[in-house]
Amino acid sequence: MALAKRDEGSKVNSDINVTPMVDVMLVLLIIFMVITPMLQKGISVDMAKVNNPTPMEDADKEDALLVSVMRDGTVYFGADKVTVDSLTGKVKDRLTNKVNKEVYLKADARAHYGKVVEVVDAVRAAGVDDLGLLTEQRKTTTPGKPAAPAAGQ
Repeated sequence: MALAKRDEGSKVNSDINVTPMVDVMLVLLIIFMVITPMLQKGISVDMAKVNNPTPMEDADKEDALLVSVMRDGTVYFGADKVTVDSLTGKVKDRLTNKVNKEVYLKADARAHYGKVVEVVDAVRAAGVDDLGLLTEQRKTTTPGKPAAPAAGQ
């Protein structure tokens, strides 16, 4: 009487199937390439830089009211281009049902000071309780690392 031996281990294939993995990676890459530009909120502004800014995490919220002043004097309320005259009415409309009446202002570092003052006055006329001025933090050198010498020294 002979024993029957089954050889199931010889049929196992442990090679990685690369084609489906590459397909999934390409689909994910395309999705991220399409979505990434949509993640930017509002208008990009080259803001003034300060050494120690006060953190204003509320400015990054979805419902934050953001006014931007560009270098050429163009004013944006969120992503919409507006005039300074119509800004007061638009801000009032958006603040009607809000308990927290905060507006954030970011201005280009090279924008005319007078234009920024006009925008601040228009926002204040809308009945805003708090007006936050946004800046970017200046990159500082590490304390133990000396600054690079000027050319010729």
